[in-house]
Amino acid sequence: MEINKILAQEFSLRQEQVDNTVALLDDDKTIPFIARYRKEVTGSLDDQVIRELFDRLTYLRNLEKRKQEVINAITEQEKMTDEIAAAIEKAVTLVEVEDIYRPYKPKRKTRASVAREKGLEPLAELILAQNENTDPDSEAQAFVSEEKGVADAAAAVQGAMDIIAEDVSDNAELRKMLREAYGKVGKISSSAASEDADVVYKNYFEYSENVSKTAGHRVLALDRGEKEGALKVSIDIPEGKGEELCRGQYVKNDSACGKLVAAACDDSFDRLIAPSVEREIRAELSQNAQEGAIKVFSSNLRQLLMAPPVKNTVTLGLDPGYLHGCKCAVVDETGKVLDTGIVYLTQGERRKEEARRVITEMIKKHNVTTIAIGNGTASRETEEFTAELLRSIDRKVSYMVVSEAGASVYSASKLAAEEFPDYDVSLRSAVSIARRLQDPLAELVKIDPKAIGVGQYQHDMPKARMDDALKGVVEDCVNSVGVDVNTASYSLLSYIAGINSAVAKNIVLYREENGAFTDRKQLLKVKKLGAKAYEQCAGFLRVPEAKNPFDNTGIHPESYAAAKALLDKCGVAESDVGDTEKLTEAMKGQDLAELAKELDTGLPTLTDIVKELEKPGRDPRDELPPPLMRSGDVMELKDLTPGMELMGTVRNVIDFGAFVDIGVHEDGLVHISQLCDKFIKHPLEVVKVGDVVKVWVLDVDMERGRVSLTMKDPSKPAAPKPEKRRGGKDRKQGRKQDKSVSLSDVTSIGGIQIRRRKS
Repeated sequence: MEINKILAQEFSLRQEQVDNTVALLDDDKTIPFIARYRKEVTGSLDDQVIRELFDRLTYLRNLEKRKQEVINAITEQEKMTDEIAAAIEKAVTLVEVEDIYRPYKPKRKTRASVAREKGLEPLAELILAQNENTDPDSEAQAFVSEEKGVADAAAAVQGAMDIIAEDVSDNAELRKMLREAYGKVGKISSSAASEDADVVYKNYFEYSENVSKTAGHRVLALDRGEKEGALKVSIDIPEGKGEELCRGQYVKNDSACGKLVAAACDDSFDRLIAPSVEREIRAELSQNAQEGAIKVFSSNLRQLLMAPPVKNTVTLGLDPGYLHGCKCAVVDETGKVLDTGIVYLTQGERRKEEARRVITEMIKKHNVTTIAIGNGTASRETEEFTAELLRSIDRKVSYMVVSEAGASVYSASKLAAEEFPDYDVSLRSAVSIARRLQDPLAELVKIDPKAIGVGQYQHDMPKARMDDALKGVVEDCVNSVGVDVNTASYSLLSYIAGINSAVAKNIVLYREENGAFTDRKQLLKVKKLGAKAYEQCAGFLRVPEAKNPFDNTGIHPESYAAAKALLDKCGVAESDVGDTEKLTEAMKGQDLAELAKELDTGLPTLTDIVKELEKPGRDPRDELPPPLMRSGDVMELKDLTPGMELMGTVRNVIDFGAFVDIGVHEDGLVHISQLCDKFIKHPLEVVKVGDVVKVWVLDVDMERGRVSLTMKDPSKPAAPKPEKRRGGKDRKQGRKQDKSVSLSDVTSIGGIQIRRRKS
């Protein structure tokens, strides 16, 4: 198997791109480094494509390894043939390889293996030949043996049929046909496992759907319900279909032997094949659903981490609470804690008045300009209190409700204890909430990504796969932004390309012992940070205090000579690095392609150098729309009416829609059918976490505290409905139109929203 050629075809890339990228990966170059500093070699592939290519490369290499293991195993049994070798070589999945290996795989004791030990294989072959003149009962008499445990002819025939049944089950081509049949006409069904099954799963107590149409989130819901003992789940194909396929491969005629072979085929399907193939189909559905969920989680996490920071503001973080009060923490523009305290907003007017006084003093004393409110318990009351307070003071202060998912995990962690040894656990969470508004990326990297709360079924995912995927997302985000080597926490530094946790701690330790870094080369003095690690990490670490202005840019040290030559060519001094107007003027009329040749560097690299010289340490997050800050009245559910227009922030994207914060504490659901006028396969095609969107209220369920929203402007005429063919199918889209689902059609399982099927 020529793996690189396969990758080039699957990813629609030039062969040279794939070969070079694989070579870099094999040389232990990190993906952020490859994506940022080897663009000429890879053809400017971005980090996400390189990660996907790496995952596929790993699978194909594992497939090749397994093929060789199977070839060796069959060869050792002296059963290898040209046909088997060709079938193995042709296999494109691990499942196909295992199907081919199945007949030769050492088996535990089975009915067929017992029959073979009794010497009944010749009888099985005789029956399988299906000679119309053969009388199986008469032939079986020759195999009756008290010594071998074959009591009579009937026992001999039964043993032979057991052998045939196992051979049918081991037929790789037949199993492939059956898997395809399950995929095309199979149905997945579920029912309540007991009378007292958890009602959370009641929508799945009488559920049935074509396997091919089962959405990933429903597969995950079924898996969880089955795991918790609430559901019984099965996959079936139309009655008789499986047996028919088996007989079609083996039954030659209607002779006595043919009838026995037909019976053995039926037994093989019912007893051996159906349970096995069902497990395989379930495993494939689960794996695909998990991969889909991980992709959605990864996309949401990427958007959350790359949310625009609220820079250069003194921020007050409020961690709401009832009994233990609202924890407060003021942090300066760099995240340094200036003040802390606890106020009580829900324990009577006297304590509430005291809270007004304390928070007002904090705002005035530290010149607070933004307030971050955690969205947990008592968030509603805290937001109302804050909005009322801001209307009464003589300065402009705005606030934003931020997700506090994972804040409690962080505040009780060893890292938080090291960072804030003098603060109580509850106060640490208030600091974290304030910093999340100032710089989401720097704060959220301290928390296990699974605890951030922007996925679906994240705790049901395969841990290793989930951890790898999420770590890759965090790594890509941190490196795309870059970090200040003199202020970054070791948590943030540990995600920089080429740096692990131990080296990150050593960087912080070096900083504490020797003072701030003054140039990038000092990194080589850090314990365990050698030349190889330096090559990978240097370009992503900024040194604002450096004498060399290039050290505070994303320009890699290997390109300093080219950057200096470019400045000289344009007549610009190094001291003018960062003067966008002067550099832009100097670059006018310059042919970058010709300059690249003259400076002996690649065009993509030179283009990046120019951008960095114009805006050193540029933050890609600055180019995004700012987050939605609030300062006006706080609404409640009772204030909402159908048709009301609102602005909101997308908090989570799942398979069937998006949840939007519209400032009423309860996030509203925009179902996938309400996201836009055109057909889309997934909400991520239209919205991302952190997007500020305009929505209209569709429905308010006061009893359940749920809001249904739409992003379709009701003032505009509805798009004409597509012409439908018979059977209710859309002629253009080739699928039934899904009906709108309001938030009342969503139930929660372990904190994850599951779409209900309407009766």
